Amino acid sequence: MALSKKDQLHFAEQLLTLLEAGLPLLNAIELIYSTAPKAWLSWVNTIYAQLKKGESFSQCLRTQKNLFSMEFINLIRVSERTGDFNLALKTICRQLEDQIELRRKIQQALSYPIITLSSSCLLVIVMMIWVVPVFRDVFAHFQADLPAPTQALIQISSWFEKFYFVATISLISLVALFSLAWSRLPRLQKYCDRMSFYIPIIGELLRLATLTCWCRTLGHLLKSGLPLPDALRVTAQSSNHWLSHDFSAEIFKHLTRGWPLGEAIVKADPKHLLFDLETLQLLRIASESGALAEMLQRRASIMGSQLSNRLNTLSQSLEPLLIMIVGLIIGSLVIILYLPIFNLGQIV
Repeated sequence: MALSKKDQLHFAEQLLTLLEAGLPLLNAIELIYSTAPKAWLSWVNTIYAQLKKGESFSQCLRTQKNLFSMEFINLIRVSERTGDFNLALKTICRQLEDQIELRRKIQQALSYPIITLSSSCLLVIVMMIWVVPVFRDVFAHFQADLPAPTQALIQISSWFEKFYFVATISLISLVALFSLAWSRLPRLQKYCDRMSFYIPIIGELLRLATLTCWCRTLGHLLKSGLPLPDALRVTAQSSNHWLSHDFSAEIFKHLTRGWPLGEAIVKADPKHLLFDLETLQLLRIASESGALAEMLQRRASIMGSQLSNRLNTLSQSLEPLLIMIVGLIIGSLVIILYLPIFNLGQIV
């Protein structure tokens, strides 16, 4: 199981601090082991033992059962060639901090709508199973027909009472089956990742977040000294989105055939599903002028700010809208339940 981004960041920060203090790498790993959490002890001890045998640090990280991302490992590998180990760790820390912050912003913006909608759905189900039947028993003593909305609500409630257990089991089974298929079928993951970009409002945010990560990762790799083809290969391996992975692989393929970066991106993404025209033009100009790494980092920073602003706007817009929707749903249910009582004089 891979280490979380926070754990990788914590390890990189600890190692950077110790190396900047003047400790050799082997002694720094030994000191980290003495203060490491229990979950870290086995792999830190393994790294220490392998380093003692003379293996390179990047090779030690690579043998740890995918604990570290390919980006982390390749930045360390490049630093072993250039001799600037601290710069690689600083780049890793900055990259992980940006990724963690981006994920935090997305989670923060989406948590309120998800919690609100889940709570409202749960409340409606509770009313259907336990509240509406109480009113149904009361209405059974009335000697007149109930209003059509009340009758429909009681029928829906009766269906919920009979089948809610079966429906719950079926829903859990479907989720489990989908999770199993998701873990076993990369084709399903690719299809879902592609379709996620077509979701209204959310799709554009996902595209922007994916492109921001792509630009930031590639920019950091180029800044650390990797050639563009190697940086693209590592970017594809580091991606957590299949669309970004496949486009990176396609761009790499076209680059190796001699196409310049701008044309390679157009051939890889002709429908501009991931790369917007502005980003494409900027990258084309930067690649021709030799300032690609700086442009990628600047573009990632700009898009990160745009994404943050859009998430804030979305969150501020959704809060009152969701309150109105939930109020409308619950209010409608209450009014429908009390319609016969409002007309009590006519139906008693």
